[in-house]
Amino acid sequence: MRKRIVIKLSGRLFGLEDSKILKDYAAFLVKISKTCQPIVVAGGGKIARHYITHARSSGADESTLDELGIEVSRLNAKLLIYALQDRAYPHPPTNLKEVAHAADSELIVITGGLHPGQSTNATAALIAEKVKASFFLNATDVDGIYDSDPNKNKNAKKFRRIELKKLRKMLVHQDSIAGGYDLMDIVALKVIERSKIKTRIIKADIKTLEKAIKGSPEGTEIILT
Repeated sequence: MRKRIVIKLSGRLFGLEDSKILKDYAAFLVKISKTCQPIVVAGGGKIARHYITHARSSGADESTLDELGIEVSRLNAKLLIYALQDRAYPHPPTNLKEVAHAADSELIVITGGLHPGQSTNATAALIAEKVKASFFLNATDVDGIYDSDPNKNKNAKKFRRIELKKLRKMLVHQDSIAGGYDLMDIVALKVIERSKIKTRIIKADIKTLEKAIKGSPEGTEIILT
């Protein structure tokens, strides 16, 4: 059986005007599927945040907003499934049991969120645990973990490697409202820690992903101690 790799893809990719981006990602996934089985979790991105913001202003509760975000992430997943055609499992799994069943097909699996109250980062970590993935690549809008927001602080320091315990302390005050998740969250870290999942935070870029899959030390590696 080929090794399995879980990739969380930034929701930003699905909101871009250029539809060629997803076709390029589809071609990339087909290429790497010759040596490994990709299981991809699509983020909700700006589209999910747009719906969540409007629904919140109308008085929707947080669990309802979570469900809304999950629906959008599944629509994003379907866009990539359509681009992959018969190389992908035909629909986004909706729970961990379905993910495991889809993975057994040996096709490329694309899913969105699974459970309210859970970020797609946590979902990806749980999927990596469930399918016994060789490693988990969290492909985001930035090229790794920094000691402060690199978009706001030009002197922010990037970590090549960071201990899970240190990252947990950095995340303690992170928002947990619907649509508010970022690079990683406490639930994802707990799953990574308990199952000792090899994890990297990297830039959502095809060349970077390919290098990381081949073993290049891209982005930031989370060290399990």
